Amino acid sequence: MSKRNSQANKSAARERLRAERERQAKKDKARRQIIVGVSIVGVLAVVGLGTWGVMQLNKPSGWEAAEDAKNVTAPKNTSGEDGTTVVIGKSSAKKTLELYEDLRCPICGTLEQSIGETVHKDVDAGKYKIKYIGATFIDGMAGGEGSKNALSALGAALDVSPEAFLDYKYALYSTKYHPEETDDKFKDDSYLIKIADSVDALKGNAAFQKNVKDGTFDSWAMKMSAKFEDSGVKGTPTLKMDGKALTDGKSENAPMTVEDFNTAITAALKG
Repeated sequence: MSKRNSQANKSAARERLRAERERQAKKDKARRQIIVGVSIVGVLAVVGLGTWGVMQLNKPSGWEAAEDAKNVTAPKNTSGEDGTTVVIGKSSAKKTLELYEDLRCPICGTLEQSIGETVHKDVDAGKYKIKYIGATFIDGMAGGEGSKNALSALGAALDVSPEAFLDYKYALYSTKYHPEETDDKFKDDSYLIKIADSVDALKGNAAFQKNVKDGTFDSWAMKMSAKFEDSGVKGTPTLKMDGKALTDGKSENAPMTVEDFNTAITAALKG
């Protein structure tokens, strides 16, 4: 092999090596750019996700939004500001029994199971009217939203008729359907509708069911709850007539038996 060919071959080999190094350098640069780009996108995604998370945490819940609502949809058969005055009974009845209850309250359940039918009969007979004030404080104490959701559903029943309201309230407190205080079953619309199907006026009632599912009366429920908070009443159940609490005669507690209730209501009606 000539010296000239040898030199030419070496030059060609060096040129190929140089060209290969340049191609590799370009590939490495491109790879680094891709990695950096992906890293930046990843960081931006994390930042974006974090920002979204903060926004969601700061976003008011559905119940907070309902509480702050300016325009309140109130059920039929109500009166007063935001429809929070609920009075049921014959207009000829001269006195009104104020009833303060939280739908998750276990003692309210015991009260309704004991004297509920008696109260209904008295109202039907025109002995007195009922003024209902619903509370939701157990949601805050035990956690959950069942008190609020059930109160909204009770508003949907009141929108049907006062009788449907009373019958549905009685069903919600029944031994068959009323949950333990720590069991937030009333948060589920399907459970509230199931209970409603035990009430003739509400069974299969499409308008009632839609109002429950849509939360039509959520804001009304929150306004009603605020009315309870402003009432000065500290616990449930509380029964009052002419501004005075009805008690069992032995303590400051509400009368929990038919006998004690009849004694207390008779005295209140005379007073």
